[in-house]
Amino acid sequence: MPYLFTSESVSEGHPDKVADQISDALIDNFLAFDADSKVACETLVTTGQVVLAGEVKSNTYLDVQRIARETIERIGYNKAEYQFDSKSCGVLSAIHEQSDDINRGVDRASKEEQGAGDQGMMFGYASKETENYMPLALDLSHKILKVLAELRRENNEIKYLRPDAKSQVTIEYSDQNVPQRIEAIVVSTQHDDFGTDEVMLSKIREDIINILIPRVKADLPANIQALFNDQIKYHINPTGKFVIGGPHGDTGLTGRKIIVDTYGGKGAHGGGAFSGKDPSKVDRSAAYATRHIAKNLVAAGIADEVLVQVSYAIGVVEPMGIFIDTYGTAKVDLTDGEIAEKVTEIFDMRPYAIETRLKLRNPMYTETAAYGHMGRKSETVKKTFINASGQPQEFEVELFTWEKLDYVDKVKAAF
Repeated sequence: MPYLFTSESVSEGHPDKVADQISDALIDNFLAFDADSKVACETLVTTGQVVLAGEVKSNTYLDVQRIARETIERIGYNKAEYQFDSKSCGVLSAIHEQSDDINRGVDRASKEEQGAGDQGMMFGYASKETENYMPLALDLSHKILKVLAELRRENNEIKYLRPDAKSQVTIEYSDQNVPQRIEAIVVSTQHDDFGTDEVMLSKIREDIINILIPRVKADLPANIQALFNDQIKYHINPTGKFVIGGPHGDTGLTGRKIIVDTYGGKGAHGGGAFSGKDPSKVDRSAAYATRHIAKNLVAAGIADEVLVQVSYAIGVVEPMGIFIDTYGTAKVDLTDGEIAEKVTEIFDMRPYAIETRLKLRNPMYTETAAYGHMGRKSETVKKTFINASGQPQEFEVELFTWEKLDYVDKVKAAF
């Protein structure tokens, strides 16, 4: 019997994502000038206020106020009427030095023997469902909000958009787990106050359906475009009005959108957030490494769908174990346990090996903090950071290294 599956996304202006982006901007600035920095930074945003807290071990100094304000400005909170804007909000820093009790389990005389920065389990997932090996409902939810942000910045076809927004897509699947059609699309977008509730809602609904959705659809492959139909149920700003939003409408915290950040409810999640953590924290680095494994396994034809779990004990070098679930889609004559054994031989999952393989000690994290950490394009970009002397310094940085299919040949050879 066909079934429905739903995933959601949130925009860069969503309060929790504002917090994530500030935390990751701090991470990038620390790593730019001290690649060995150890950072766990949390951010809270609310009406007119930003609070930074956490632990740091670094040889560099940062102007955290400037970094927070620049991040808020880039997102688009730049008007006093939003009750949260880059120029007037307060920025309180309660960042202190990292505990020696934590650091002693991580730093070792030999970097190869670096211990895990925390205990826990991390998951990676990949599926043949889309070209980027991501679940389709989440991929479409992200794309809707990316295009909405483009329209907001263009300020041309739609002129009333504000930064805060959410999307949600429901897809009907066949018994063979193949997408059949889009059942429903939900878009809630913050907007200017430009008329009566009825006038605003009518205009926003018309623009979302007739401007946003066609633009999203135009960039999709033909097989995904075919899932759009005249029977889609659209829920546009279902409450009828969304003028008050952003950190003024809802307090934001780092790490509260972990399902948006990963696979939209497909696969599994170990519970650890990513943003604000340097790569010694395996919550982040091992989640990227398991995505890298899962994607390369599916791309190599080992299975149509793969879930990878790895687990660690704080301060211990080797992982506790690796688990593989192919959901019965394996194309090789091996059990999932036997596949896991081969994966262990191909991929070194010691924390330092992960950091080195995926180049995780580079300032690459601000870009991850909105629209998902997985399924993104791996590319090399130039980024500029301001050093402690106030001088700009340019860095060449490779983004989303865990999305590369650089182990496909190794996987094929091993299997």
